[in-house]
Parts: sequence; C-alpha cells; structure tokens
Amino acid sequence: MPDPNRIIIFDTTLRDGEQSPGCSMNLEEKLRMAQLLDEMGVDVIEAGFPIASKGDFEAVEAISRTIKNATVAGLCRAIKKDIEASAQAISAAPHQRIHTFISTSPLHMKYKLQMSPEAVLDAVAESVSFARNFTDDVEWSAEDGSRTEDDFLCRCVEAAISAGATTINIPDTVGYAMPDDYAAKFTMLRHRVPNIDHAILSVHCHNDLGLAVANSLAGVAVGARQIECTINGIGERAGNAALEEIVMAMRTRPDTMPYKNNINTQMITKMSRTLSSITGFVVQPNKAIVGANAFAHESGIHQDGVLKHAQTYEIMTPESVGLTRSNLVMGKHSGRHAFKSKLDDMGYTLGENAFEDAFNRFKDLADKKKNVFDEDIIALVEDETGRDNENIRFVSLVIQAGTKGPQIASIELDVEGERKFAMSEGNGPVDAIFKAIRMIIPHDDAVLLLYQVHAVTGGTDAQAEVSVKIEENGKTVVGQGTDADTLVASARAYIHAVNKLIDKRERTAPPEAVMNKSERAGP
Repeated sequence: MPDPNRIIIFDTTLRDGEQSPGCSMNLEEKLRMAQLLDEMGVDVIEAGFPIASKGDFEAVEAISRTIKNATVAGLCRAIKKDIEASAQAISAAPHQRIHTFISTSPLHMKYKLQMSPEAVLDAVAESVSFARNFTDDVEWSAEDGSRTEDDFLCRCVEAAISAGATTINIPDTVGYAMPDDYAAKFTMLRHRVPNIDHAILSVHCHNDLGLAVANSLAGVAVGARQIECTINGIGERAGNAALEEIVMAMRTRPDTMPYKNNINTQMITKMSRTLSSITGFVVQPNKAIVGANAFAHESGIHQDGVLKHAQTYEIMTPESVGLTRSNLVMGKHSGRHAFKSKLDDMGYTLGENAFEDAFNRFKDLADKKKNVFDEDIIALVEDETGRDNENIRFVSLVIQAGTKGPQIASIELDVEGERKFAMSEGNGPVDAIFKAIRMIIPHDDAVLLLYQVHAVTGGTDAQAEVSVKIEENGKTVVGQGTDADTLVASARAYIHAVNKLIDKRERTAPPEAVMNKSERAGP
C-alpha cells in the first residue's frame, strides 16, 4: 500500500508558470529547467500545452525524450484533437500523463464555454474516456472548481473517475478561495462522491489574494495528496503556489503537517536562481525561502540572538535550501582548475565553450572587483549558460556620456560569425546602446517594455544584473545580462532579448493551432 502521507509534487513552471507575461522560454531553456526539476525530485512535470503552438508541442516532445524519472504531463482541453496532440507529444516519456480540463463554474459555463451543465458533464466523461485510450494515467481538472456549485462538482468528479481519471484536480483558478472554504470543498467531495477513493485528489491554487500556499496546505490537511505548484510561485496574474514555500513548510512543521515528499530541498536556491536568470524575473528581496533577505538579519537584537543560537530567529538553516553564506573564495590568481572545482561544488557543469567564456569573464571580473563572492560566480555562469547557440553575440562597447556632450555608443557584435559595428547617439547611454544594436539588427516594430537593474552583491564594485523586456507584434521576450559595468550588462541583456525574439519569430505557431489567452489559460 502507498504511504498515505506521501505528497505528489506536480510542477507546472513550464506550463502555467510560463504563461506569466514575458516569461516564455525557448526550447533549450525549457529542457534545462525540466532536467533540473527531474534531478530535484519532482514527481510530475507539466511540460506544456501541446496544441497551443508548434513551439509548445516541440518542447513537450523534447522533454519527454529527455526526462528519465518524473512523469511528463501534457495539458489539453476536453477536445479530441487536444488530447491526441498531448498523447503524441508525451509518447516518448517513460512515465506519461494526459491532463485534461473543462470549466465547471456557472460563470465560466455561461460566458466562456457557452455550454449547458449537461453538455459539460458529457464532455467530462467523453474526454477522460478518450484520453484513457493513450495512457492509464489521466488527470481531470474542474477549471474554476472553487466557484463551482457543490452538486454539479460532485457529478462531474464522479463521472470523471468512472471514465478512468486517476487524479482529480480542483483548482482555485482565480485565487478566490479562503483556506477554510477550499478545505471544505475537498471534505465535501470525500463525503459525497461514492467512487472518490479510486482517485488521488489534487490542489492547484492561484495567488490573487496571497493565499495560494495556505489554500494548498489546507487542501492537503483534509485529504488531497497532490500539490500543483511552480518555482518562485510564477504563473498567471499574481502567480501560483510556490513549490519552495510548500515543501519547506512541510519540512519545517512536521508536527502539524506530517507529510513526505521526494524533493531535494538543497536544490531550491539553484532552481530559483536558474529560473530567475532564464526569465529575467528578479525575486523580490523579502520573498519567503529564496529572497535575498530570507536569511538576513539587520536588527541588533536579531543579530545577537542568531550569533548565540541560530534557531532564535531562523526556523530553517540556509544550507537546507542550498544557500551558502557569502565568502571570499576566488581571486585574480585562481586558475582554470580551481574555477572548475568551484563550479563543481556549486553544481554547475558547463560545456567546453561555455566554460572558457565563463572563465575569461571571471578573470576580467577578478581584475576589476576586489572581492569575488559565490553570488558573483553564480550570476556570471547563469549569464553564460544556454548562450552557445545564439546567433548574435556581444564583442565590445565604447561609451561617451556625461553632462557636456551627446551620449554616444559604439558597439561591436558577432552576427552569425561576421563582425558588425555601429555607432549611435541617444537620450542617455542606455538609449544610445539600444539604438546602435537596432542599427545592426533591425527590429523596428519592437517596443521596450521594461528595463531594470539590480546589484548582485553589495558594494560600489558589485556586478550589475540587467533585465529587459521587449515586445514585437504580440510576442514578448525577456533578456538578462550581467557584468561589472552596468552599461555592458545592459547591452548583453538587450542582445539576449533580441536573440530570443528572433527565435520566437522562427517558431511562429501555425494559424490552426493558435489559441486566444482564455483558451490556453488552463486550470
């Protein structure tokens, strides 16, 4: 018999998380995240929405060929062509799941689906039954389940289980529920649905009221045994329940939550930083578990207490989530062997070209920066990782700026192996840099939506980490760059975004597969 307190961790960073505006990832980035999730011990990876676009289908298919341990899930509407696309995309995975959904609340049925309750009920049974033709592992979700009438929800859940669903997910799709309300839904289902013991109950909560984690844990407390969540809590609108918060809550409070999971918590910090590097979404400093201030103590009373005994103000250790204290470990005299050994200790394995680029940038940084910290090396390596296949690469930058003259940027890029140069004036040095890049790589329809800078560590010599977001004809991409020189970091970030934009152009979805936002939103 399975352990009744074993919690299945279902990660939807690559599906629901990727639907955050500007948070889309390319194929290589999705594969990188999926491999780390598998290594971390996630039970189910929701790899994408295969019918949504050609790029989504290819990503799910590639992940299915790569993942060895976790179950790979493909999301689909209660439509046969969606289910067939999901089945095809996940067919190479050793462990496969089809995740199908349909709205069940009065509001969604009337205005979104324009279907009667009876038609929805028929669609539930038909879609699950059809999905079972491809795999024995079928999950069914009641979109907007927290606002669905109890009687109708019971009928839908019973029909889904009868048709062969092995997991039943009741999402709080719009983040409306309170913990007591959400728990009551699961208690009601367990009491009223006659075949409920034939399926695993699942929670999927959004964070519109800041209650996603609380609601998820409330559902688990009354019998749910699968939690759907994302790294850093990314997702639609205000995001999803954060995997790191859920896992560490159970680990820290086994007295009230005696549940087990398979997550290697020492990978949490690395996962968070990797996702932040890929998406350009900087984690807020006061974010639980992975924020920069999560283990920082400024109050004198707090500092005194922690020095005497860490547990006075720390309910978990930094090491338990893979965080190492900032300390000086490398310098300008460190060689390749020492640098590689340090990367190995941090869990990074780079290809030959990426390692050489990272090492050369490390040596440049060590010449400029008095103290080189772990965070500096992590930021530098993350900036290089995944850029081997970029067609446009930064070479050099010269800036003229200040109060007395025009701000001028002279930039040199490597474009598919050919060196190209441009010079431009701008309204400030950053504007001049971006205009010069546009002269080399035309993208006149693109609009800069976001430009932000933050320091990797403290001090005036800290590396700058720059994020930019650009949009072209409805396609939004985020680029990130790191350097001791803020303007060089800005150029790197913009070039990273342009590379992503070009990749996205090439992956434009065929017209027949394009969905509008409401269709592809999912649970």
